[in-house]
Amino acid sequence: MVLVDSHCHLDYEPMVSDINGTLARAESQGIKGFLTICTHLSKVELLKTIAQAHESIFATVGVHPHEAADTLPQAELTAFLIKEATHPKVVGFGETGLDYYYEHSPKEAQHQAFQAHIEAGLACDLPLVVHTRDAEADTIDLLKTVGQGKARGVMHCFSGSAKLRDQALDLGFYISVSGIATFKKAQELRDILKEVPLERLLVETDSPYLAPEPYRGKSNEPAFMIETVKNLADLKDVSLEVMAAHTTQNFLTLFSKVKFPCA
Repeated sequence: MVLVDSHCHLDYEPMVSDINGTLARAESQGIKGFLTICTHLSKVELLKTIAQAHESIFATVGVHPHEAADTLPQAELTAFLIKEATHPKVVGFGETGLDYYYEHSPKEAQHQAFQAHIEAGLACDLPLVVHTRDAEADTIDLLKTVGQGKARGVMHCFSGSAKLRDQALDLGFYISVSGIATFKKAQELRDILKEVPLERLLVETDSPYLAPEPYRGKSNEPAFMIETVKNLADLKDVSLEVMAAHTTQNFLTLFSKVKFPCA
């Protein structure tokens, strides 16, 4: 059984200080591939260094919507992303998108940064890692207009509505499931996820955040993802091995630049 953590932040503590231990614990649970996600341009070099040092780790480059006010102008950001994508271990763009819940950056700045990522994704034919919170309509609108319906990617840490699920699937996007799906009060989310085809599911930790049950409240790490996969397998009424096979193949299909030994 081979699993991939499709979204983690290995540059964050406590994982960055214990990369080898983090990977060993994950690999003992069958998790043998890792995509570490960029949130700010100041993190790019560290993420590339981490990915370069480990065959099983790949990286994205991008700007989280919270940080959109503190980045390059749109055209310069697009050019920067395209340039960074020439690195062999950079396999996608993000974490990008829109967050109106916190609105740490003004909406206009978020829109401009998101558009830059979409444009880079189209130019390089690389997937987007999309964060959306309280901004479903605008997120889909930009993917349809700027992305011309041709942008590809994943709705990361999905906790949205059935409408967002259906619109994302119609655009060819994948849906990524985090530890939130294991929470006792998340039955509505589980009902929404149950209708996502096996061929369009990914699994993630978003570590060090959102540890699944029974680790909720602790600092999350890739090893804990096995609990989310078990929960998702039960939800879809398939074996753990079948869920692992589908989510890993889906990851490799979407992040087609990824090549790691266990694949």
